[in-house]
Amino acid sequence: MTQDSYDPENIFARILRGDIPCDKIYEDEYALAFHDVNPQAPTHALVIPKGQYISAQDFSAAASDAEIAGLIRAVGHVARELGLADPGFRILANHGTDAGQEVPHFHIHIFGGGPLGPMLLTD
Repeated sequence: MTQDSYDPENIFARILRGDIPCDKIYEDEYALAFHDVNPQAPTHALVIPKGQYISAQDFSAAASDAEIAGLIRAVGHVARELGLADPGFRILANHGTDAGQEVPHFHIHIFGGGPLGPMLLTD
């Protein structure tokens, strides 16, 4: 996946443009964070870079150092703002279809608000 195949009509691109509202938690020049509309934990936020990056691979290969640092700092800021830093939280970024990535815009999930159980569910 490359920036050349980025879909500017994906839901996160539309949220970044203001076409679709979100329950914003944090925003700066590099990232936007908001509550997930379908939470998978008591607290579930999404942090997305403002650049057009499809996946973790795309972001790590093409984003500037400032964008990478900005996104990671935004994750930490949001975790602190939501009161998750002390009790603990989980971050997750799915990459590609095998990992279950549903939106083709790189994003990081922040889960918390209670015990989260095992990292991966097994059969």
